[in-house]
Amino acid sequence: MELHAGHHTVIQLLGLNVNIDTLIMTWMVAALVIVVTLFATRGRAMVPSGAQNAMEMVVEALLDQFKESLGPKYGQVVSVLLTMFLFILFANEFGLLPNPGVLSSPTNDLNTTVALALVSSFLVHVLYIRNQGPKKYFKHFFEPFTLFFPINILEEFTKPLTLSFRLFGNILAGEILMEVLYQLVPAIVPFVWLVFSLVIGLIQAFIFTILTTSYLAPSFSGSH
Repeated sequence: MELHAGHHTVIQLLGLNVNIDTLIMTWMVAALVIVVTLFATRGRAMVPSGAQNAMEMVVEALLDQFKESLGPKYGQVVSVLLTMFLFILFANEFGLLPNPGVLSSPTNDLNTTVALALVSSFLVHVLYIRNQGPKKYFKHFFEPFTLFFPINILEEFTKPLTLSFRLFGNILAGEILMEVLYQLVPAIVPFVWLVFSLVIGLIQAFIFTILTTSYLAPSFSGSH
């Protein structure tokens, strides 16, 4: 049995090896996020229904989490966090939907998940300096004791690593399992796996976003 999950079409672009299938799917997901967002917010009604209702439920649930974790200044990052959540959600669902190896999730490529994790990490450091000041930023690496400096530095490298590998591993494993089930029991996969993949993709997008929020929390300490 030959599996498509985890295999990528590589081309040379400006002297670099590029997974062109990942690049194409990434642009497709970005376009889908824009279209769905515009559709859900177009002609907003006082009593929401349909796509607007579903979008508002998701956004309000996330906003409650952001406000609880970050405090009243959570508006500094709310647009980035919501965009990150929606992008990862739609990216996860592409490859987990039953299909004969045609679609793949951008998040089953480690390059994508590492890039997302680096954006998350960059945001953490920038906002810490912005909200707490450079002095407190450098000081926190030596807390609670000076001897903790190597551990705190190491933690800054392990955070994006764990974020990227967790998302990558779960989505790739899900696609592999989907292909195996599609080969063994194709009659039930379209019905059972569609629901299961939706839940898995939603959970992984939520975990990534909430972990990023928890990493951002020290940047907002004192703003409650």
